[in-house]
Amino acid sequence: MDAKFCENLKSIRKECCLTQKQVANVLGVVESCYANWEQGRTEPNIDMLRKLCGIFGITVDELINGNI
Repeated sequence: MDAKFCENLKSIRKECCLTQKQVANVLGVVESCYANWEQGRTEPNIDMLRKLCGIFGITVDELINGNI
């Protein structure tokens, strides 16, 4: 997993004042699944990327590349 993506995901979540558990609940996944994305152990599928972007109000490019 791309380290920049992991950093961006965590940073954006914190900017939105959300916990990992809150984001996981909205996505319908367990907290450990979401935590693994931030830690680079696993990566979200395309559908989850779209949902993440909807939650944070950003584009996929902004999430992956950090062009916010």
